[in-house]
Amino acid sequence: MAGPDFDVEIKQLQATMRTIEQVLDVDAMKVEIADLGEQVGAPDLWDDQANATRVTGRLSALQGELDRFESLESRIEDVGLMAEMAQEEGDAEVLAEAQIELERVKKSVEGLEVRTLLSGEYDSREALVTIRAGAGGVDAADFAEMLMRMYTRWAEQHKYPVEVFDTSYAEEAGLKSATFAIHAPYAYGTLSVEAGTHRLVRISPFDNQGRRQTSFAAVEVVPVLEQTDEIDIPDEEIRVDVYRSGGPGGQSVNTTDSAVRLTHIPTGTVVSCQNEKSQLQNKASAMVVLKAKLLARKKAEEKAHLDELKGDVQASWGDQMRNYVLNPYQVVKDLRTGYEVGNPSSVFDGDIDGFLEAGIRWRRGAEKADEN
Repeated sequence: MAGPDFDVEIKQLQATMRTIEQVLDVDAMKVEIADLGEQVGAPDLWDDQANATRVTGRLSALQGELDRFESLESRIEDVGLMAEMAQEEGDAEVLAEAQIELERVKKSVEGLEVRTLLSGEYDSREALVTIRAGAGGVDAADFAEMLMRMYTRWAEQHKYPVEVFDTSYAEEAGLKSATFAIHAPYAYGTLSVEAGTHRLVRISPFDNQGRRQTSFAAVEVVPVLEQTDEIDIPDEEIRVDVYRSGGPGGQSVNTTDSAVRLTHIPTGTVVSCQNEKSQLQNKASAMVVLKAKLLARKKAEEKAHLDELKGDVQASWGDQMRNYVLNPYQVVKDLRTGYEVGNPSSVFDGDIDGFLEAGIRWRRGAEKADEN
């Protein structure tokens, strides 16, 4: 690549980073990190374990976001200097290395730039994810567990804390359902494009005749509420059931009736929490999940009403949105964006950033089309 081309590329990347810096509000991020750091240093922090977990998780996530931004800034500067020195010395080998690194940096910047497209009312929130096995029997339950592992591995790779609220195990293998939170800024805006029906096609490991099986799992993503959110649920609208927590194979997680199931009577919304040893803790966690789902339901009803007024009769974009095909060929393909990967193993290991970025860009394009 000629010198002027490098200069243009570097300046474009730096301009993009300035835009990203404004959208992320890096100055405010640094102030919050400093404040959270003081809270973490307080000797009485762990007197309230729930608050301590929230504070340390938020600090870790914010610090990770800041480190990612500052690391990219440094890499852009370094590749510019590398190219400049290579051009001055006429070193074609180093110049080629600079070209490779520039392409890597561009890809990383594009990934971070996606964040600037997350401007919805709740996009900056943490995410509450629920996965449910659908049609397909034991294969569907196994698929639900594979999806849960996929999302938790993705979170681990990005150093995002995961808090599991409820896991309902199937009798033979896998999960009937699971609910967990991913504590990271913009987790909801990022993962909301995952909502919908996921479809798996493979030779069933549970079929002794080795037949191909199609199974389904549903993914629901809602934002975690904050104290400022207005969602009030009268006590008489909630039915509380307690039961003994259960694990895989019917084994008991603990020997007390500590698991809690909340039913919102007017809407029939049901949530459960069994991962804490205390019934009070499980009830509090279940209430967090219930309020988040009711707020999401309210917003969905408002949107449906607006769509009806606009004459929008299209099906929800989130329904049956991705195929995971393991036989007769191997590919994972998003049916909305067309984005696909020929290595399903890497996807199930949490490598889903490409799908997330494509989904966010696709959704933003659809929103723009609606605005016009």
